Amino acid sequence: MRVVEAGSLKAAAEQVGTDPSTVSRRLASLEARLAVKLLRRSTRRCSPTDAGARYYDGLRRIVDLERALEAEVSGTADTPRGRLRVTAPVDFGARFVVPVVAKLHAKAKELEIELLLGSEFATLDEQGIDVAIRVGRLRDSTLIARRLGAVPRVLVASPRYLARAGHPRVPEDLEKHDFVFYAARNARGTIELAGPNGTREVRVHGRLTVNSVTGARALVEAGGGIHLGPLWAFRDAIEDGRLRAVLPDYGLVAYPLHALYAPTAHVPAKIRAFVDAMERHARGEPALRG
Repeated sequence: MRVVEAGSLKAAAEQVGTDPSTVSRRLASLEARLAVKLLRRSTRRCSPTDAGARYYDGLRRIVDLERALEAEVSGTADTPRGRLRVTAPVDFGARFVVPVVAKLHAKAKELEIELLLGSEFATLDEQGIDVAIRVGRLRDSTLIARRLGAVPRVLVASPRYLARAGHPRVPEDLEKHDFVFYAARNARGTIELAGPNGTREVRVHGRLTVNSVTGARALVEAGGGIHLGPLWAFRDAIEDGRLRAVLPDYGLVAYPLHALYAPTAHVPAKIRAFVDAMERHARGEPALRG
C-alpha cells in the first residue's frame, strides 16, 4: 500500500523508516506467496499491475474498515481521518463540489482529500473511490445512493441558430432541429416535456457530441444547435442574451443528484462528513433545487 501510494520503493521506504532493498525483498516475498506480480518496477517509479491494483484496493478497504471500527470502539468514530477519494463530473464538480471539499479540508485536520473530476470512474471499489457524486438517473447497483437534491434543466440555442433554423413553437418542432448532445448515448434519443395538455415525448437527433458542459455551451453559442443541459450552466448566457431558452413554457424533469458509496457495517466518519456537508451545500444552493 505504501509503495502504490508513494509511487516508488524509495519513497515508501522513507515513510516506514527503512531502506529500499528491504522494501523490495518484502514485496518479492509477498508476490512469491501470492504467485502473482503486483508491481511494475523501474528505477524511479512503481505502478501496480491489474492484480496489484485489485489487491491494493482490497487492502485499502480492509484498513479503512479496521480504522473505522477502532475509532468507534475508542470513541473517536465521528472524527474524519485518513484518505478520502471523491469523484464528480468535471464542470459540476468544479462548481459545486470544490467548495465543499475546501471547507471540509479546512475543518478536518486529520483528513486527506483527493478530488477526481471526470466521468470515467465507473466502478468505485475497483478504482478505490470512497464517494461518487452523480447527476442523472442511476443504474441499479448495490451501492448506497443518498439523494442530495436535483438539477433543473433547460433547452437552449443561440440567436444565430434560431434565426437560421427557426424558433420551435411546440415540442414536435424539435424533431426538425440539430442538437448538441452531452453524451453519445443521448444522441438520437427522446426528450420528455410537460405542457398544458400533458406530457409529450419527442425524438431528437444531432451530429455534435461533447462530454463537457463548458464545451457544449461553447458549441451552442457558436450556433451548433439546441442543447438540453443544466440550468445553472446556462443561466448567465440566457440573461445576457448570448443564448435563448427554447420552449420556456414547457417543463423538463430535473435530474436527480446523488452521493454514492459502498454499503458497509461501519460507514467511515470521513464519508459521513463529506456526504453530510454536500447535502447541506445542496440544500442551500438555489441551482440544485429542481
